Amino acid sequence: MGRVTILGSGHAVAEDGHENTHLLIEQGTQCILVDCASSPIARLKKAGVAFDRVTDLILTHFHPDHVAGVPVFLVDSWLLGRKHPLNIYGLPHTIDRVESMMALYDWKKWPQFYPVIFHRLADQEMSLALGGPELRVFTSPVKHMVPTIGMRIEFTLDGKTLAYSCDTEPCPQVIELARGADGLVHEATGMGVGHSSAAQAALIARQADVKNLYLIHYSAQADLLPGLLHDAREIFPGKVFLAVDGMTLEF
Repeated sequence: MGRVTILGSGHAVAEDGHENTHLLIEQGTQCILVDCASSPIARLKKAGVAFDRVTDLILTHFHPDHVAGVPVFLVDSWLLGRKHPLNIYGLPHTIDRVESMMALYDWKKWPQFYPVIFHRLADQEMSLALGGPELRVFTSPVKHMVPTIGMRIEFTLDGKTLAYSCDTEPCPQVIELARGADGLVHEATGMGVGHSSAAQAALIARQADVKNLYLIHYSAQADLLPGLLHDAREIFPGKVFLAVDGMTLEF
């Protein structure tokens, strides 16, 4: 059974109970971490997932709330005895900067460090990033302030699909990524440059004809939360949920 765990649901400024947005995708032997906020190993442990089960790390873009935990995750995994390889995926803009960031730590001089393989993804719509018998991940460029990808995850064993907008203004690429999906995880930071409101996310979900909408990457101020759901439900006829830290979606 495919499973997605919301490790963090907050926007760029993490708050108590709402870590910066990052996700975990599991299907069979594949365990994919999407973005790397803060110290993911603690979040993985809380979700009941061993740190060394992670086979792949997809980085959607190079903003601090999405990549700041990369050095911590890589180093802590080494300190805890990881031996098998880790694949890291991202656009060239992202991977180039991650490699430069890690170079500041002289990490290649650390003894017996496990293999880390960087994969530069094509900046093209519906590009196959990961393919296999258990799941497939397609990526498309979306509309943010730096080169950024959204994702379509197809759980091939279960015949289910989930899309993730990442940080973006409303754009046709997200509609295509989400077309007919069982669920769409869409940011709801608020209307503005590089971001979307809950209402805009709902319109995308309606246009893509998805079954369920999960709002993520939002401000966790208590007085704002009911409004997010209300605004989305006014537009999208399917079910609308507020993604929260620790939530599990099963496919």
